[in-house]
This record gives sequence, C-alpha cells and structure tokens, in this order.
Amino acid sequence: MVAVSFNNVWKDYGGGAIAVKELNMDVKDGEFVSLLGPSGCGKSTSLRMLAGLEHISSGEIVFGDKIVNTLPPKDRDIAMVFENYALYPHKTIFDNIANPLKQAKIPTDEIKRRVIDVAKLLEIEQLLERRPQELSGGQKQRTAIGRAIVRQPQVFLFDEPIAHLDAKLRARMRSELKHLQHKLGVTTIYVTHDQLEALTMADRIAVMNDGVLQQFDTPQEVYQNPANSWVATFVGEPGMSLMEMEMTRMDGDLTLAFGNKTIKLDLKNKARLTAAGKTKLLVGIRPDKASVSQLEIPGAFECQIYSRQLLGADVLVEVEFGTSRVRAKADTSFVGAVGAVCNLTFRSEDMYFFDAEDGKAIPH
Repeated sequence: MVAVSFNNVWKDYGGGAIAVKELNMDVKDGEFVSLLGPSGCGKSTSLRMLAGLEHISSGEIVFGDKIVNTLPPKDRDIAMVFENYALYPHKTIFDNIANPLKQAKIPTDEIKRRVIDVAKLLEIEQLLERRPQELSGGQKQRTAIGRAIVRQPQVFLFDEPIAHLDAKLRARMRSELKHLQHKLGVTTIYVTHDQLEALTMADRIAVMNDGVLQQFDTPQEVYQNPANSWVATFVGEPGMSLMEMEMTRMDGDLTLAFGNKTIKLDLKNKARLTAAGKTKLLVGIRPDKASVSQLEIPGAFECQIYSRQLLGADVLVEVEFGTSRVRAKADTSFVGAVGAVCNLTFRSEDMYFFDAEDGKAIPH
C-alpha cells in the first residue's frame, strides 16, 4: 500500500488539445478515490498517466516518496482493471488469474495457493476450469478483478469496470467492490462517469471537467456543498435546478428578484449574500427541496408542467416558467398532467447560491 500524488500534472497532446490541466491531488494510503466526470474530462487520461501508459507533459506523479514519471508500467507495482475485461479467450479462468504470477516466475505451489484464495474471495472457485466464453458478464468482471488482486499490488486502478453491466448487476458489483477494497486496504483509484458509483463507493471524489479538477472532497461534502454550479448540477440524481436571480432591496430589506416576483431571504442567507456583495446570482434548488401543488398557495410560482417521470415511490415533476425549468419530487398521488398549471414553492433556507459570472459557490 502507498499514498499517491499528482503534483501540477499536465497532459498536452499538442495543437491546443490539453487533456489535463494543472492537476494537484493527494490520495492517502489505503484510500478509495473516484475520478468522476463526463466523457472527455480527462479522468481516464489521468489514470493512464498514473499507470505509466501515457507520458505526462509536465509535473510529477509520486508513489509514497518516489517520483515515478519515468518508470515503465511494469515497475510501478500497480494492477489495472479495464471495462472490456481483456481476458485471454483460450486460457482457463485459473490461467487468466494466474498469468501475472507466471510472468513474475512465482513458484507453482504459491501460484496455486494465491489463485484459489482469490477465487474463494470472489466466489468464483467453481469456475476455475472454464474459459471466458462460458461465463456471464459479472463472472468475467470478477475474473479480471481476481487477476489484479492476485498480484498484491500497491495500487489498484479501475477504468469504468462495471459501466456496461446491467443495472441490477452494477448495484451488486458496487457493493462487492467497496467491500473488497475495504477488506484488502489497498489504495484504489476508480474512474467513472456515473455519479451514483462515485457517491456510493468512494472515500473521496475528484470531480473533473474539461481537464480541470473542480472539487476534491468526501461524497457528502461534494453533494451538500458543491464548489461551483457545474459540480452542483452534475452530482446528484435527479440533478439540481438553477435559476438566474438578482439581488434587490425592497423597503430597505434584501430580497431576490425572479421574474415579476420577489423571494424573501432568511437571516443567515441575508448576511451571507450581503458579505459576498454579488448582485447577479445563480440560485440552485434540489428536487427533494421543491414542492409542486395544484392548490393555490400564497407567494408560490405559477408554472406549467413540462414533464413527469415515475421514480417508484416518487414522481419527478419538471415545471416551466419563463425561461427556467425546475425539477421537484412529488408524491405518487400528484395527478398534474403535462401542460397543466401548478404552483411551485421552496424555502430560501434550502437554496444554493453561485456567482452568475464565474459559477463559484458563494461562501457560507
């Protein structure tokens, strides 16, 4: 096990194609960190630089106290699991798992012991004599993970390993991977575009966009206190809604102007926004903090229902007024149909505030 650091790391492919920009991140020994972001954000490139499969343009990658910039992949003591398994189709599951040990010329008895131990851990010991084409997707993924574990590396690297599995199997594999990492205690870096995977599995999440690290913190902190409006709308399902509002004073009181209505602020947010000194804001509200009703409610926003989606125990209602759309969760008894008029309410205590110019969160 070892701590891993990115120190001012850049990846420039030339011609203006910069994949990673000034990445600084410290992963603790034994920590499970997820690199989260949309396609093309630089997360897989960062992982490949860590593995030695991509050369860095500048900066340092450090394992423990050792700079590994020029070390080849085989000398970095890492194990990588890919989305496509990369299993040898002509070899048995035993031989697929044992392959890195055979390459390292480990004694035969030791190889057998370690492969069987790993197979038992992953509950695939009954499959060791089969070949990959005889396995299900989940069994193939376990085999690929077993091949990584059997090496007993310092660092595990996962590149979207369960992205193509069906929803039920993904949920099960999330739980098993997290349990396995906790049991083994190996430093793990896990790339995903699925924010649910990151939130449920990681000790900390590194949220990336356009090659830039947006926020690096615990799942709870990233969700509850997003660093900027982009993180706020990307992390959370269903996503946060944003509305453009302007600070105003009415009868000497600080309020928010939204369309032809004003929103009164609680004392805490009045002080917060006064200290920030911003007039143009992006105001966010999460769906579970917004309410819709077809009853008349004093001070509510009159909206039109744009869409509704059944989520099981709830209905996600998206309403439209002016140029804004806001999502709200409602009870399944809510009968409003698409196109119907309804009323939207939310409390100022539940709002998130961001600078309309640069998107940065207004400090608490």
